[in-house]
Amino acid sequence: MTPTLIYHPDYRTYDFGPAHPFSPMRNAILVDLLEALGALPGFVEPVAATRDEVLGIHSKAFVEQVEAASRGATRLNARHYGLDTGDVPVFAGMDAATRLLIGGTLHGAKMIAAGQACRVLQLGGGLHHAQRALAAGFCVYNDPALAIHHLRRQGLRVAYLDIDVHHGDGVQWIHYDEPDVMTISLHESGRFLFPGTGFVHELGENDGKGFKLNVPLQPYTHDASYLDVFERVVPHALTWFQPNAIVVECGADAHTADPLAHLLLTTHAYETLFRRILTLADELAEGRIVLHLGGGYNLDATVRIWAMLALIVQNRDLPDRLPEAWLDRWKHRLGQSLTPTLHDAERNVALAHPEAVEQQNRQQSQHLLELAAPYWR
Repeated sequence: MTPTLIYHPDYRTYDFGPAHPFSPMRNAILVDLLEALGALPGFVEPVAATRDEVLGIHSKAFVEQVEAASRGATRLNARHYGLDTGDVPVFAGMDAATRLLIGGTLHGAKMIAAGQACRVLQLGGGLHHAQRALAAGFCVYNDPALAIHHLRRQGLRVAYLDIDVHHGDGVQWIHYDEPDVMTISLHESGRFLFPGTGFVHELGENDGKGFKLNVPLQPYTHDASYLDVFERVVPHALTWFQPNAIVVECGADAHTADPLAHLLLTTHAYETLFRRILTLADELAEGRIVLHLGGGYNLDATVRIWAMLALIVQNRDLPDRLPEAWLDRWKHRLGQSLTPTLHDAERNVALAHPEAVEQQNRQQSQHLLELAAPYWR
C-alpha cells in the first residue's frame, strides 16, 4: 500500500508569534524542500478534529477555556489551565488552528483503522505535552493521544513511541491506566530538562502498570549510546506487547544543534532510527504506523531531519545534495545559508566523559526492564 502524507497549508495558523520557538516556518521550509525534491507528489488534506472528538481526551472546562481565549476573552484563571503563558500564549482563533493541526494525526489514525492506509506521515502535529485539562510546552490539544484514543475505540492495541528530546508526558498521563496502550519515551532526563518527568519508576497505574516505559538519558548522549539504549528497550518491549498499530512522535530536537536541549544526535542516528522504526512496524504491526512531527528548534537541522523522514517513509533514495534553487531561495529569505546536504557536515566533536554517559544510560535502560519484567508475565 502506498505511503500516505497528510498536510494542510493552514497548519501555519497554529502560530504563537514570530519570537516563539514553535514556529510554523519549520513546516513551510520542509514542504518547500519536499516539493523541490519531487517528494511531495500529492498529500491528503485533513479536516479539523471536531469539538466532540477533542472532548474524548480533554476536559470540557479546559476546552471552554481554549475557546474563550480564541475569542480574546481570556479568563482570570486561564493560567490554571496552562494558557496565557510564555510557552502557550493565546492568539485569536487558537481553538480552530489547533483542531486543524491535530486533525491531521487523527485523520491518519482513521485511515489506518479503516484499512485505507498502512504507513502514514503527518507533516505537522506532535503536541505531546498537552494534558487532559492543561496546555503545556507549546501544546494546546494532544494529537497523539487523540489518535491513540480513536485506534483504541476501533479495538486496536496501540504502541506509542516518542523520540522527541522531551518526555512525552501528556500522552503518558492521559493513557496511564490503560493496558491496551504502551507508551515508550526516550528523552533527556527530567533532572535536566522540561517537563521534569519521565523517570523509570513511572510505569503506569492499575491495569496499565508495566505498560508505560521511560528511558531518561544523560545530557551529551551521542549517537552510539542512544542507539544502544533504543535496541535494548524498544524491540523487546514491542515484541512482548504485540501492537496492532504504532504511533510515533518524531521530534528533531535531540539533534546536537538544537538550542533547547543537550543531546548530541546527528542526522545519521536519525536515519538509523527512522529505518528501524519502520522495520519494527512492518514486523510487529503489519506495517500500521502513524508518524507525526514534534519539537525541533534549529531550523536547518530540523528541516533536514524531517525531509529525511519523509523520503524514508516513501522508500525514496536520499539525495547527495539539496536543490540549489531551494538553498538560494531560503538563504535569501532567512538571511543565512542552510546546510547543502541532507546529512550533517562532518565535524569532530570532543565528547565529555562519553564512557560515563554510556554507562549511566545503559544502567537506566536495564533498571527499566527489571522494573517492568514482573508485569510482562
